[in-house]
Amino acid sequence: MDGERTLDSERTDDGDALDAYSLIVTGVAESVTAHVAALEMSSARRNGFIRRGAGSAVVFTEDGYLLTNAHVVAGLSSGRALFADGRHSEVELVGADPLSDLAVLRALQAPPPAVLGNAETLKVGQLVVAVGNPLGLSGSVTAGVVSGLGRAIPVRSGRHTRLIEDVIQTDASLNPGNSGGALADTRGRVVGINTAVAGAGLGLAVPINGTTRRIIAALLRDGRVVRAYLGLVTTPVPLDVAAVVRTGFKEGLRIVEVIAGSPAERAGLLPGDLVLSAQDRALTSAESLQKLLFAQALGEPFRMSVLRDGKVLGMVAIPEELDEAMERQG
Repeated sequence: MDGERTLDSERTDDGDALDAYSLIVTGVAESVTAHVAALEMSSARRNGFIRRGAGSAVVFTEDGYLLTNAHVVAGLSSGRALFADGRHSEVELVGADPLSDLAVLRALQAPPPAVLGNAETLKVGQLVVAVGNPLGLSGSVTAGVVSGLGRAIPVRSGRHTRLIEDVIQTDASLNPGNSGGALADTRGRVVGINTAVAGAGLGLAVPINGTTRRIIAALLRDGRVVRAYLGLVTTPVPLDVAAVVRTGFKEGLRIVEVIAGSPAERAGLLPGDLVLSAQDRALTSAESLQKLLFAQALGEPFRMSVLRDGKVLGMVAIPEELDEAMERQG
């Protein structure tokens, strides 16, 4: 009898946990879906407009501005947004930033905005919910946990290689139509913009944080972001005890890849190097490096402290403007 009661109790606990999980996910989906649009981008041809791109977008201001991915709108300037309540609106591109994979659109009419959160509060293992609107399938929802923070990933298209910096990695799977949708925390606050550019099924999102808010503000103001480019793919790592004693740093950015022909390659940086600081500031995430690489860094000596084979080296790169670097790669 005691064994039966224990088994029944375990089943009840499992059921309660499942119900609690379901309540959180359904609650987030209900609160966020209304702010997520299906996006159809088009280009003009002699015989009319041709649909060229599709994804999702998130309303983030009262006056109808939407966030989506730069790759969703690449080379396009207009389209249509379809919302969960059935309304639809023409949209125009305001600006795009390929390095962060963010773009801003303006809709003629839109529902109220989503609540933007702060990805800097996220922790590995935290529950998150991805909400998209692919092809008008309102409320496409997947849930999972944060599995990595502060990553920089290379994305290749033909001969071009670019980096999407400081991404959130989750096990909430995504398909291309979900690109530009919302990644929300358990309180329904949008903490990231989902990007499926790296491949279907891989959960990645551009965080909403201080740096991306600065990027969004520049897109709203100028339609573009002047970015300095180094050409590094990095991942944050803790230092072992010996390295902490030797350097005084507890964390750094491990270089996974150095883009060919980039300022980083010309400066002598190598895969496996551990970048401890830049411009005399400690580095603990891709964002901590990214926020140093705006317009003021262009053409100026960019000092880095690098741990290689147990030795601390001083390295200097000269950042370039991102657009110019991409043209040379082509």
